[in-house]
Amino acid sequence: MELQSIGSPALWGGFIAFVLGMLALDLGVFHRHSHVVKFKEALTWSAVWVGLALLFNAGLWWKFGTEPGVQFLTGYLIEKSLSVDNIFVFVIVFSALRIPAIYQHRVLFWGILTALVLRAVMIFAGVAMLQRFHWLIYVFGAFLILTGIKLFLNRNQEEHPENSAAMRWARRVIPSTSSFDGHHFFTVENGRRLATPLFMALILVEVTDVIFALDSIPAIFAITQDPFIVFTSNIFAILGLRSLFFLLAGMVEKFSYLKVGLSAVLVFVGAKMTLVDVVKVPAFVSLGVIALLIGGSVVLSLHKARALEAAKPREGGASPPKQPEAA
Repeated sequence: MELQSIGSPALWGGFIAFVLGMLALDLGVFHRHSHVVKFKEALTWSAVWVGLALLFNAGLWWKFGTEPGVQFLTGYLIEKSLSVDNIFVFVIVFSALRIPAIYQHRVLFWGILTALVLRAVMIFAGVAMLQRFHWLIYVFGAFLILTGIKLFLNRNQEEHPENSAAMRWARRVIPSTSSFDGHHFFTVENGRRLATPLFMALILVEVTDVIFALDSIPAIFAITQDPFIVFTSNIFAILGLRSLFFLLAGMVEKFSYLKVGLSAVLVFVGAKMTLVDVVKVPAFVSLGVIALLIGGSVVLSLHKARALEAAKPREGGASPPKQPEAA
């Protein structure tokens, strides 16, 4: 069965040209020189990427109607939410490898550039497989349900990507050094070309994205199998990941219920995929459920964080002054 797509060659070409232009503008103009990305800059760029995604969504809505518009928005919301989970790991990677803040943007830029290519390959491979083997949709659905359950059960478990099998393999195969050489990924010591900690961090960023893509891409297939919508919603979420990292990196610990919300989303879309031939869930219903799950987890997390902050002065603080006794 051949799936219909709203993406014409002109739309594909225009979107890819837009992505390449924005990446060139990002690295060649705004981040030409390494610098620490402050909160205000991260907030501005986050607003830019979200605004561009919503503008693109409005264009799809106007050109192709409600169904593709809702599908893109739902897919973008899923990808954006799941990408926040990446940020937890990125924070651990940069902390464990002691990557200076001034070079973190460079690592994320090249990591995400590679992720764009890898995700494109995975999306087109997934679409091709679903076209040829419809039963794979049940496999994807079951995989998402199991992943959601696993995420919930391991939500409080500490991650150590710096000790992963991928990092052990990289350290064994790639000659490396613990010394930095500015923003360079490689340096020369005693006549030997060695990878700096920046390159090792880049490897972990790329491996992490591939692992998360195994969850997020099947999740979008539960919403739509149109390759253009799947690809564009993925890419917009990934393009905004760097600015989102610098915006949220300092307060990821406040989102204590986010993994609960993400696990519920994965179980929901997994169930939607496994029951696709039995129950047809409208796109706008999926959008509402996913928005409720993610929004609810964020609201509950922030409420808990505020409650903990309010309780801090009372914990271990000085005793209140003793009232004078009545005469």
